[in-house]
Amino acid sequence: MKTETISQDAIHTAVELLRSGEIVAFPTETVYGLGADAANPLALRRVFEAKGRPVDHPLIVHIADSSQLSGWARDIPDEAWQLAESFWPGPLTLILQRHNRVLNEVTGGQDTVGLRVPDHPVAAALLREFGGGVAAPSANRFGRVSPTKAQHVRDELGAQVSMVLDGGPCRVGVESSIISLVTGRAVLLRPGGVLVSAMEDVLRQSIAITQPIGHEVRVPGALASHYAPVTPLELHATEVLWQRVFQLSTEGSKVVILGLGDAGGDKTGDFALVPMPVQADEYARVLYSTLRSLDSAGFDFLLIEAPPDTSPWLAVRDRLRRAAQGTLQMST
Repeated sequence: MKTETISQDAIHTAVELLRSGEIVAFPTETVYGLGADAANPLALRRVFEAKGRPVDHPLIVHIADSSQLSGWARDIPDEAWQLAESFWPGPLTLILQRHNRVLNEVTGGQDTVGLRVPDHPVAAALLREFGGGVAAPSANRFGRVSPTKAQHVRDELGAQVSMVLDGGPCRVGVESSIISLVTGRAVLLRPGGVLVSAMEDVLRQSIAITQPIGHEVRVPGALASHYAPVTPLELHATEVLWQRVFQLSTEGSKVVILGLGDAGGDKTGDFALVPMPVQADEYARVLYSTLRSLDSAGFDFLLIEAPPDTSPWLAVRDRLRRAAQGTLQMST
C-alpha cells in the first residue's frame, strides 16, 4: 500500500490505479472514501470485499460537478438541480432514478442511484482527472466508525487499499445528508452535513423525515446499528448518565464519559471525562476521531451525554444512536 502526500503526480497515480480496477482511499469534506471506478464491476466487488459490506447495500457515486448528473440519472426533477446549485460541491447526496448505464453493483439492485460532488480539493482534483464516476463508501470495515484521517484508513484496511491520498483531517466529520427525490417530494433518508432547514429554504417546501410507505429506498448508513466502536457505547440523557457512571465505577469497570462541555464538571469518581464541543458542527468534526482514539485506550465502556434534541444536532444524534445500537448488538 502506498501512502502519499498530495501532488499532481500522486493524483495521476491514483487515477491510473482506478482505471486499472484498483481501489484508492481519498479524503472528502465528510469522511475518507474507499474509491473504485463506478463503471467497473470487478473493482466494485473489491470495495465490498475490503469493507465486508453486503452486496445489496448501494454505493454513492462521486462526480466532478453537476454537469455529469445526467450521465448517471434520468428524469431529474427541478428540485435536484436547485439543490445541486446550492449545495454542490458539498456534503449532500441526491437519490435519483438511475440511468440505464448504472451497474447493479452500484445501486444494490435498486432503480435509484446516489450521487454527490464532494467539497475537498483532493477529491475534486481526482475526479476531474479521472473523468468518470467514483463509487466511494467510507473507507472502513462495514458498520464500524468512519475514518476522518488517512491514518484511520491505514490502520483499518492496510494492504487491501492500493493507495491512500492523505488530505488531512476531514472538516465536516460526519457523512453527507441523503435526500431522495424519486417520489415527487423531497425525503430525508440520512441527516448529515447539510441542515434540513437550509435545503427547505432552497426548495421552498418542507422535507419529509420518513419515507412514504411503498417508496422505501435503501441508502448507506441507514441500518439501525452502524458507526460503532468495539468498546460498548451507551447514550444517556444527562440525569441518567451519572447514575450509570457511578454504577459501572462501583462494579470496577473502566469508564470514559464524552460530555458536553465540562459535563457538570463538579462530579468526582473513578472515571475519565472527555469534554466535547457544545456546537453541533464542531462536535461532528471531532466525533469519529474521538471514538477511534478512545476505542483503543482500554476502556470497558464509553458513555455519552446525549446532545440537544434540536435540528442542528440531528446528524450527530443519528450517528450516536446507531453507534450505541451497534455495540449493543455486538455484545449480545
